[in-house]
Amino acid sequence: MSNKILSVRGLSRIHGEQCPLCIASTGPEHDTNICPHCGSVVAAHDVNFDLYRGEILGIIGESGSGKSSTVKTLYFDETPTTGSATFYDGGEQHDMFTLNAAQQRSMRNKRFGMVYQNPHLGLNFQISAGGNIAERLLMSDLKHYGEIRTRAGDLLVRTEVARARMDQNPKTFSGGMQQRVQIAKALATQPPLLFLDEVTTGLDLSVQAAILDMILEIQHELGTAMIVVTHDLGVIRLLAGRTLVMKHGRVIESGLTDQILEDPQHAYTQRLVASAL
Repeated sequence: MSNKILSVRGLSRIHGEQCPLCIASTGPEHDTNICPHCGSVVAAHDVNFDLYRGEILGIIGESGSGKSSTVKTLYFDETPTTGSATFYDGGEQHDMFTLNAAQQRSMRNKRFGMVYQNPHLGLNFQISAGGNIAERLLMSDLKHYGEIRTRAGDLLVRTEVARARMDQNPKTFSGGMQQRVQIAKALATQPPLLFLDEVTTGLDLSVQAAILDMILEIQHELGTAMIVVTHDLGVIRLLAGRTLVMKHGRVIESGLTDQILEDPQHAYTQRLVASAL
């Protein structure tokens, strides 16, 4: 039996009216993802990949490359224009984009986790850190208040947030601590798949390093599959076994991370690697 957890084929996301020339007039060879004829933005086009259980896949590219749009589409934050995604959950296969809204919401809440670059997208700043995790736990089988509170505290401790801060509002936390709470919340339902969208951007280097180490520990401990979106080659080098390189909405290179970093084939990837040396 295959240990595949996600299969993505022909995934595209276009913002705007769209015209017959959108695809032919955009992409790396045109150095833009904006259609000159109708103004539509080809955020992502013809993205294909498989993800396996316990694997970390990196998606790297500059701003506007399509990396975040790809992940937001898979997390149901955005609707795909075309393409398919199959989620393999135990012995079941789910055609993600044909599920109804309630089924997508259930999958998102119970089987996926998301950690956003902006904590305001992933956390409710009107309630406590523990309350944020409790919201997710209520979607699982836990219903007893005492159990939920204990589990929320355990998750905070696992992500290196003191249990004593559980009842504090996350707006009083530093950026790094807010990201830790987001990770704890994302892990609450023990999802087999986690999306990480620029989770260390804007944080101090020492905080970045601590969070990346924690992500690796969690992946080794729980066997969680992850898709890591970043513009930082250092993050990719540390976390991802395989990597997709995106530019202007297209995947321009893919393969084992070590091979891409040591022998990049596409001119853009070569510049990306050279600038990080």
